[in-house]
Amino acid sequence: QVQLVESGGGLVQPGGSLRLSCVASGSMISIDDMGWYRQRPGKERELVAVKTRGGLTTYGLFVKGRFTISRDNAKNTVVLMVNSLNPEDTAVYSCNVRAGADLYWGQGTQVTVSS
Repeated sequence: QVQLVESGGGLVQPGGSLRLSCVASGSMISIDDMGWYRQRPGKERELVAVKTRGGLTTYGLFVKGRFTISRDNAKNTVVLMVNSLNPEDTAVYSCNVRAGADLYWGQGTQVTVSS
């Protein structure tokens, strides 16, 4: 089993930034992909960013250079820097980890962008 602990969400003004962090722990063979998804109110969950163990990165189309994902394989940590936030970025952001055929989800962290 893998446990994911997220931190860093909160309330931020438009144009602001946040740092979301996720640490994976527990018994695991090897983590392949680490990433973030989000679910906005009334919308389906969507990919924000994912980084493979080898460093390949994929971002959701809406990111447009505003977010940056980084990963520390030795610490099983993935960080998402979110910049230039706007109210449409308000969502629950969830960490996602793939280890072989198994997928794990964090509990989610709320990001609210409002003045």
